[in-house]
Amino acid sequence: MLATACGGLPTKPVPGSDGAPLSVKDPADTALVRIARASLEDPQGSGFRLFPLGVYSLDARVELIRRAQRSLDLQYYYLADDSSGRLILDLLVQAAARGVKVRLLIDDLHTAEVDETLHALAGLPNFAVRLFNPFCCGRGSLTTRVAGSLFDLSRINHRMHNKLLVADGVMAILGGRNLADEYFTRNPLQNFVDMDVLVAGAAVPQLSASFERYWDSDPVYDIVTLYGGDTDASARAAVQERLRAADGDGMLKNLPPFDVLGYEPIGHELDAGRIAFTPGQARAHADPPEKVLPHDMEWIDANSVLGRVRLLVAEAKQEVVLTSPYLVPRERGIELLHKLHERQVKVVILTNSLAANDSGIVHTGYARYRAEMLRQGVDLYELSPGHTVGSKQINPDSKPSSLGSLHAKLAVIDRSIVLIGSANLDPRSSDKNTELGMAIDSPALARETLHVINVSRLQSAYRVRFAPDGKNLEWLSFSEGEEKVFIEEPESTFWSRIGVWIFAPLIPEELL
Repeated sequence: MLATACGGLPTKPVPGSDGAPLSVKDPADTALVRIARASLEDPQGSGFRLFPLGVYSLDARVELIRRAQRSLDLQYYYLADDSSGRLILDLLVQAAARGVKVRLLIDDLHTAEVDETLHALAGLPNFAVRLFNPFCCGRGSLTTRVAGSLFDLSRINHRMHNKLLVADGVMAILGGRNLADEYFTRNPLQNFVDMDVLVAGAAVPQLSASFERYWDSDPVYDIVTLYGGDTDASARAAVQERLRAADGDGMLKNLPPFDVLGYEPIGHELDAGRIAFTPGQARAHADPPEKVLPHDMEWIDANSVLGRVRLLVAEAKQEVVLTSPYLVPRERGIELLHKLHERQVKVVILTNSLAANDSGIVHTGYARYRAEMLRQGVDLYELSPGHTVGSKQINPDSKPSSLGSLHAKLAVIDRSIVLIGSANLDPRSSDKNTELGMAIDSPALARETLHVINVSRLQSAYRVRFAPDGKNLEWLSFSEGEEKVFIEEPESTFWSRIGVWIFAPLIPEELL
């Protein structure tokens, strides 16, 4: 371990000398270009379509990849070696084979299971793969990767958390979902309640510019450079054969006819040549890729997605509705809530309960602020894992026995501005990881977003309040018209509660 811990990254080639596809800055007159043009009410504005349903979100990605004719740019934190991940990769291979320029940018933290696959695909024509802030060596597992970077922990502790797909430079999908079964309600055991948005119009060039900045940034390495060369033809053929086995048609052939907002799968509208977008004006922002370097909080606040979120929330006049799976407000977050409370701005927050949270460690950071948030007038709700994914209003295709966990990162300000993206309200998203977000000025989209949030908040969550003694907490739920009150974390185990009690004082907040 000591020997490998001294490993270093290889020297990067001169930009443009590694054979990567050139960027596509001026989209040709493709089918997607024509559909976008026909679908927008205002040529200077943007159009939006929310995807609260996981299978619809996967279907949208499939449709865009299949229909792209010029370029596909994908930027993700996590790409799994499961049915959804293999389906996406197979479709990208098919796109590259028909001449589409494919660029795939993945954070290197969780690539051990797909490393060899990505390396093989990078040897195909029109297909380039780059990794953000990669580990230098020991690439066989996360354990060996960390062991090989023991003297570089401050660097590898920064990850790229962005999620983005841009097709032909005219349509894009961003939000909270990674490329894995659990984000598309395909996991039989546990799935995420999440949200993505399809974007067309003036906001898309902003997203493309963000991708370009990352693609050519210093923390990004071509996977061929990391491995020191291409794989051979037989290895590439074997990988392609494995990907072709992904059951794409079987996975998506039984889509629900409508989602919770009353929309059909996007493919029907693409076939008709026009998408029913919700109009609005938007501004996208991504943390600089240089965030991996040491910076003070003033620089972070001025350049980060969460810094802009705080500014917009502070300007609220009547109401702020937030969802965040990981919620650690810290003292400055409590100060912001206090100012909003003084101005009588209503604040509603939906987050994960202990039982629903896939990171019990982060829950310790949230729990220490929970009572103070209530004192600042926050209307606080925690998602129930047992009443979420099985809810047909949210996920009609899920198994009733599966468990749910909140993963959507959303805010609605004064029922007119929607914030959507990849950032959690926690120290890691603020200080360590890079994030991508979009602020959308659209009262109509705000109404749709609030409807989706309220379905989860009112049908699948516990309301947290003070007990009659004014000190302890209790959780309130309504089931079949009956009110139930819990005096300890509902649906949680004895050992999970003990774990929070033991570790809460020991874990530094900046690590959450």
